[in-house]
Amino acid sequence: MNLETAMTRGKRATQERQLDLVRQACAYIDGQAEEGTLTLAALADHLDVSPWHLQRFFKKFMGVSPREYLDARRSQQFRNELKDGGSVAGATYGAGYGSSSRVYERADRMLGMTPASYAKGGKGARIIYACIESPLGLLLVAATARGVCFVSLGESVAALVEELRAEFPAAEEIRHDEDAVAASLTILLDYLKGETPHADLPLDIRATAFQRRVWQELIAIPCGETRSYSQIARRLGIPQGQRAVGRACATNPVSLVVPCHRALREDGGLGGYRWGLARKEALLDLESRLTQP
Repeated sequence: MNLETAMTRGKRATQERQLDLVRQACAYIDGQAEEGTLTLAALADHLDVSPWHLQRFFKKFMGVSPREYLDARRSQQFRNELKDGGSVAGATYGAGYGSSSRVYERADRMLGMTPASYAKGGKGARIIYACIESPLGLLLVAATARGVCFVSLGESVAALVEELRAEFPAAEEIRHDEDAVAASLTILLDYLKGETPHADLPLDIRATAFQRRVWQELIAIPCGETRSYSQIARRLGIPQGQRAVGRACATNPVSLVVPCHRALREDGGLGGYRWGLARKEALLDLESRLTQP
């Protein structure tokens, strides 16, 4: 074994330990979600790790902090109420919050926008984007001031921009700014060129608690490996939930960062993929070669 191979395997082992820690943290948070009082210090103490390291690894693999993940469990009903056309006040009490002030205090972390804006398709959001050629076609990356909110692949800039606008139909501003998203584009290009096994980026994504749990499982799949929709459903405690898992994969707005291409059918078939099965197969082949000794 040469030095380079040894270093690669060492990095992989380190990353697996970090992922396992995050899995344990998520499982513990899930068990404490009804209490709503879990602190970072208490979680770190339970896992026998420093709060600083726990926060860093959790944010790295989940895109959110442990506190934000806990908040997402309660806010699922809140989001559903808003999407169904309910008022902010009605959604507040329907979700079990004691007052509307608590919702607004946590609004940025829960939704990435104010509750009223979320109910109107993202009104008030300021989004920048850029497109660039990649090994799998044109790559579009869009972001808010908080992080990447949308990633897409396609053949036409116009079609990709139209898809972005459909995702945020009431955004206050959607404009091209290549310099502002250059760093994110570079990271994703490095991944698509096989130069890195993961595209670690700050995220600003809206999701139900269930979607976040599915995306967490996708992120936890090591590069070069796959899981079936059924396996993911069983890990989430819903053995018959493979279709729900498939829907959560299909609605992932930041594919590549959250690797939904690593989810397959029970028989090993590719299943579906938003950007076509040829791209899904190419991504899996890329990761397989990347992780070969």
